[in-house]
Amino acid sequence: MTERLTARQVISLVAEDFTELPPVGVPSGDRPDGPLDWRGYGDARALAAARTGEQESVVCGTGSVEGTRAMLIAFEFGYLGGSLGVRTGDRLEAAYTHARAHRLPVVPLVATGGSRMQEGMLALTQLQRVARQSALTREAGLAQIAVLRDPTTGGGWATLGAGADVTLALPGAQVGFAGSRVRPPDADPSAYTAEAQLASGAVDALVRPGRLRHELGRWLRLLTAPSGEAAPPPRALGGATGAPVSGRDAVRRARAPERPRAARYLDAYFTHRVALTGDRCGGADPEGMLCGFGEHEGRTVAYAAQTGTATRPAGYRTAARLIRLADRLGIPVLTLVDTPGAANDAEAERAGVGAAIADLFTVLASVRTPVTTLLIGEGGSGGALALAAPGNTWATPDSYFSVIAPELAAAILKRGPDEVDATADQLRLRPQDLVEAGLIRGVVEG
Repeated sequence: MTERLTARQVISLVAEDFTELPPVGVPSGDRPDGPLDWRGYGDARALAAARTGEQESVVCGTGSVEGTRAMLIAFEFGYLGGSLGVRTGDRLEAAYTHARAHRLPVVPLVATGGSRMQEGMLALTQLQRVARQSALTREAGLAQIAVLRDPTTGGGWATLGAGADVTLALPGAQVGFAGSRVRPPDADPSAYTAEAQLASGAVDALVRPGRLRHELGRWLRLLTAPSGEAAPPPRALGGATGAPVSGRDAVRRARAPERPRAARYLDAYFTHRVALTGDRCGGADPEGMLCGFGEHEGRTVAYAAQTGTATRPAGYRTAARLIRLADRLGIPVLTLVDTPGAANDAEAERAGVGAAIADLFTVLASVRTPVTTLLIGEGGSGGALALAAPGNTWATPDSYFSVIAPELAAAILKRGPDEVDATADQLRLRPQDLVEAGLIRGVVEG
């Protein structure tokens, strides 16, 4: 379990200054024991206020996080477990409305046990109210970055937390829809942690409290810097120069173990970057797809990069999530294509690889933000093409793009192993062949 900071302590931890919004949600004639006349509820609220110094379970206001102004929504877990009631909903709606009016990103600093029982369904329906405000903020093109504290459970997790564009979590925090007192008695407690949510693709990064201001500041700077210009393709990093002389030569170059992979390209292209992890559907592909945002020559660029392995369904879904977010925030995208093809094992089929690829094709066909693609290695069939920008794809000298791998093409055509090289030539998969056919814009050099 991580240390439980108060709402104002966590605000001080992340912000250089803070201006609280005027309190709302105290209607005249409010019944002492709440809308359901729950006996003792008024006394419980009074005790919570005396203990915490707060009049509700959230503290809302604007603050600067390493130079970027944001709307901060900090939950006070000491006030009735950070639960959401009608007054909480009033404050949250006011915070989101203020953020949209002043074009501010929203940062929920979540620590809640869920909806407030003493207000019954009136409390539960605040989740719909919060979801509406989040949706309006999303439509306005403003980023939402949630910080998950201990605990983040129930409706607070299912709206403010999991519904944010980016989720950062404190290590050891309890994170899950089911709180500790309502889970099955034999439930594995390790499944309800920030670490488990990271592994299952629901959390983007674990951040220690001492690093929270810096990491949150980096995310805010990157996600609040729209640009209408396309990202330039990276320069080639491999040792290969000149055009490959044959299809076999192109394949050999692309499969060479020493050829630079995505991580090297990203490190060379960006001055700094942050990683977005997971598909929000229970999966992640950290070994096969690198996604995130970085700074290139003073501008924010989103990236989705294959690493040279067979891309799994979660990798495609994470890339689609990344590109949709970049499109909504007006940020250009760079994709790096490098895969022998999509994963085609039984697990990938059960995880919906076909649907994941179809969705990514649709995303790239419909986004308004400019997308630039560089083919840096193998371009294996539809699993590679799904990440390629129509009309703005480039290639390095040590790459190839093919409808199918030459070995598989030969097998399908019932050709022997000695005919694989000739098949590679027939496929016209070399970079210069792709340029000649009008399939890519050009070949980049080092």
